[in-house]
Amino acid sequence: MQMINGFSKLSKQQKIDWLVSTYFQGDLSVMPLLKSYWNDDMQLQKLHDEFIENTITNFYLPMGVAPNFIINKKTYAVPMVIEESSVVAAAANAAKFWAPRGGFKATVLSTEKIGNVHFMFAGTHDKLSAFVQSLQPIFRSRTSEITRNMEKRGGGILKIDLVDKTNELANYYQLHATFDTKDSMGANFINSCLEEFANVLREEVLKYEAFTTAEKESLQIVMSILSNYVPNCLVRAEVSCKISDLKSKEIENPQEFAEKFVQAVRIAEIEPYRAVTHNKGIMNGVDAVVLATGNDFRAIEAGVHAFAAKEGKYTSLSHAEIVNDEFHFWMDLPLALGTVGGLTNLHPMVKFALELLGKPNANELMEIIAVAGLAQNFAAIKSLTTTGIQQGHMKMHLMNILNQFQATESERKEVETHFKDQTVSHRAVVDFIEDLRK
Repeated sequence: MQMINGFSKLSKQQKIDWLVSTYFQGDLSVMPLLKSYWNDDMQLQKLHDEFIENTITNFYLPMGVAPNFIINKKTYAVPMVIEESSVVAAAANAAKFWAPRGGFKATVLSTEKIGNVHFMFAGTHDKLSAFVQSLQPIFRSRTSEITRNMEKRGGGILKIDLVDKTNELANYYQLHATFDTKDSMGANFINSCLEEFANVLREEVLKYEAFTTAEKESLQIVMSILSNYVPNCLVRAEVSCKISDLKSKEIENPQEFAEKFVQAVRIAEIEPYRAVTHNKGIMNGVDAVVLATGNDFRAIEAGVHAFAAKEGKYTSLSHAEIVNDEFHFWMDLPLALGTVGGLTNLHPMVKFALELLGKPNANELMEIIAVAGLAQNFAAIKSLTTTGIQQGHMKMHLMNILNQFQATESERKEVETHFKDQTVSHRAVVDFIEDLRK
């Protein structure tokens, strides 16, 4: 394998030249492919080039819109960025279904974010606890420059606690800090505060007279980092209506539908094999809006799935019940989001998405994204318990199959006509196209 030094210092063209010669046997057809995804606006392309390191081209995902979402009596067209067929259609269908039934309700329950200074200490716990307590005003004063602007917006450091983890790992302690970062996701803010807390620990331990020399020397900072597990940065999304109001073209027997729906959710509550796929469907909706609004979907995914396992067993994020002839469907979701900073100020399509949503603050965006996840989950369970998931999904997937086989316009029309009332499968579509071409 050919190694290279100084790759990051090469120009974009030089990077591509090296990749083509090293991994594509000099096949120059790769170059126009990569360049076809460059933006003609050089200023815009430069912006994209600087988002990450070693950029060679852009990788496009489609942005769609799911209209008719009513959330807290306000109507939204929700932008979604995703490659999976049927996700946007399912969200739009769920929004349309619930619009005449009062729409979705969403409530931010809490907005606390978390960071930790992880450190080792071999001394006495009581003395360490007193030491950390004595540092509280110093933690605040040493981070005052970092927190000034955040505090002007009503946020800042909420609390700094000592957590003893020595029963799980010898000599292991944490500073467990909680923050309110208002409309920013706050990763840089939190990490900057944590690193300053660590500096305070390092410096002040040497001055603390109650510690022995050995205790002072035993304190070792391991790392300082925010946590993407945010069980107290929580939003609830929900829908409810009388069971009789569930009647629709697909739902002829509302009582039977409601009972079957609740059973489907309860299966996801007790069966991890189902819960993982159930929650993945929720995240289809969540991630699509998170991406469209320039937020970190990997952080959201990690935090959400940890939340789903918080009781020691992986379970459904959503819940459903029937009470007094009313159908209730809801979900609590941990979401650490931002509407200022990061890509929100840089990426033109992120700006567009946020403007489309009416320039929401972070709490409002939490509500919108949670609702998108609940809508996706409702649409999936509704399909699973009525027509089955494949009928709608495969018809949406039909376009991908036709593109894969570079179907002509006339072939497309014949295929779409044939499968209008037929079950769509990849094999059936391929066989039909091959028959057409014979």
